[in-house]
Amino acid sequence: MVTDFYHEPVMLKEVIDRLCINKNGVYVDGTLGGAGHAQAILKKTEGFLVGIDCDDEALQAAEKKLAEFGSSKVLVKSNFADLGNVLEKLNIKKVDGILLDLGVSSHQLDSAERGFSFSQQAPLDMRMDRSLKFSAYDIVNSFAQKDLEKIIRDFGEEKMAGRIARAISQKRRLSPIKTTMDLAVIAAGAMPPKFRHQKIHPATRTFQAIRIAVNNELDNIKLAISAAVDVLKPGGRLCIISFHSLEDRLVKNEFRSLEGGCTCPRDVPICICRRETKLKVLTRKALIPSSMETENNPRARSAKLRVAQRV
Repeated sequence: MVTDFYHEPVMLKEVIDRLCINKNGVYVDGTLGGAGHAQAILKKTEGFLVGIDCDDEALQAAEKKLAEFGSSKVLVKSNFADLGNVLEKLNIKKVDGILLDLGVSSHQLDSAERGFSFSQQAPLDMRMDRSLKFSAYDIVNSFAQKDLEKIIRDFGEEKMAGRIARAISQKRRLSPIKTTMDLAVIAAGAMPPKFRHQKIHPATRTFQAIRIAVNNELDNIKLAISAAVDVLKPGGRLCIISFHSLEDRLVKNEFRSLEGGCTCPRDVPICICRRETKLKVLTRKALIPSSMETENNPRARSAKLRVAQRV
């Protein structure tokens, strides 16, 4: 049910403080989700907010949650990677702040039919945008074994990627792998005994990897950062919350690259690389949730917030 859509906004105070929201500013929540961050932004400004999400259920729930703000906001179905085109269509040239919360929403995780979690029996799906035809089922059942191994290794940082990919390949020869439980059992069974009793479930990294591949998440983050830098006003803030090391490392490196400017050798008298300093990184070390927040919302425990300012 759309009315049941929920998601506890992670690091809400930290985000609002670092966006430095002004009275008449224009802001973008590129990952609207449960609209908790968007609601807090709108309460702090008399300006305008653009909310973006590729999940129809999130958008419908957000429309209800943010109804009190009337024409002070517009909600758009799109991927955050396309935020530049979204703003262009709205005739918005520059904005004062952008938030990207890269986590999967609690609603998506807890809705069995979405197939993001192996805690419940569900079809293998994992699409954030359910209008996409390509799902986790397609990756698991049609990708070559070597490609599966690469996805699980690169996107899941899973040491046992080869064993898991081989086990998937062997199982699907007998019959298609259709459900989250089926995949979880295969991934766990492929692990050596000593790897089966860790802090996290042995299938966790495999599920993360396939979800990233289905939704093209890492490429979309790069595209979104590039688009955000182009539309931010000088002094505008970009806040990004990540939830695993691949995302955080990517954000950190992109921020550093955009802060670095010219990369020409010192002995070159004139810059030929034409790289400009576009960002000032405001968080040399990622911010993490308070102990009180992680106690109240355990899903926040892996969150990391990085903030940069347009120069």
